[in-house]
Amino acid sequence: MGKHSRAVDPAQLTDLLRLEPGHGVDLLSTSTGATPGISGGKSAARELQADLAPRLADLQERLYAVGRSGGRQRVLVVLQGMDTSGKGGVSRHVLGQVDPQGVTIAGFGAPTEEERAHDFLWRIEAKLPRPGQIGVFDRSHYEDIVAVRVHELLPPAVWEARYDRINEWEAGLVADGVLLVKVFLHISRETSKKRLLARLDDPTKFWKYNPGDVDDRAKWPAFQQAYQDVLERCGTDAAPWYLVPADHKWYRDFAVTSLLVELLEAQHLEWPGADFDVEAEKARLLAAE
Repeated sequence: MGKHSRAVDPAQLTDLLRLEPGHGVDLLSTSTGATPGISGGKSAARELQADLAPRLADLQERLYAVGRSGGRQRVLVVLQGMDTSGKGGVSRHVLGQVDPQGVTIAGFGAPTEEERAHDFLWRIEAKLPRPGQIGVFDRSHYEDIVAVRVHELLPPAVWEARYDRINEWEAGLVADGVLLVKVFLHISRETSKKRLLARLDDPTKFWKYNPGDVDDRAKWPAFQQAYQDVLERCGTDAAPWYLVPADHKWYRDFAVTSLLVELLEAQHLEWPGADFDVEAEKARLLAAE
């Protein structure tokens, strides 16, 4: 790491970014441009992320090996945030650092007619990662509270009941071997506007622009309140939220990489032992033509 770089041990990022269950959350007073745990700016973050990348890749391979050997452990990364907060960027720049065969990515927009005919968690459960995999949800079951609430798609009594349903469901996932990493990417209204304008200035990014994003911007305060309530009511000891300031893309990617490395290292993943006689197999190979 360069002499100009200064940072705390990345292992402390979980403490710095974790929202304590049962504590209040005030998104309006929480900086979207802060860089907790690091100084030295973009260059320092890139250096540190380069150091973390091989550690993350090794941990992902260990996890995959455990799954292939009958273990139940898997990871689910839940990404929530306003449009342009960088959910897709995290999928590309953070999970892109590991073997793609061990990663699944699912996004959840408005439910289809078939999905609406089932319980709201039905479509979510169908996309859960298998043992040994890292699954990424670009938006998630929380849309069935936040979007439904802000756009008044269902009566309050319906989405109000979903807070407790989600807490119970997530507790079941954790008990079944899922490491649940819930990340809220916190972006400012001003930064979001700049990123939307940048899409309109670049023909190669027209496909990323959705006119409906402008309509959602008009409801920004309502979305912030809805997200704040989700962070407060659906953060538990088993499945806490991590709030990542997302105005700086370089910090966002470094922070999520650091979180995954620390949380996976805490799983103490071991390489599965051989279920065959190693020496006998060596002898067979040496004897073979």
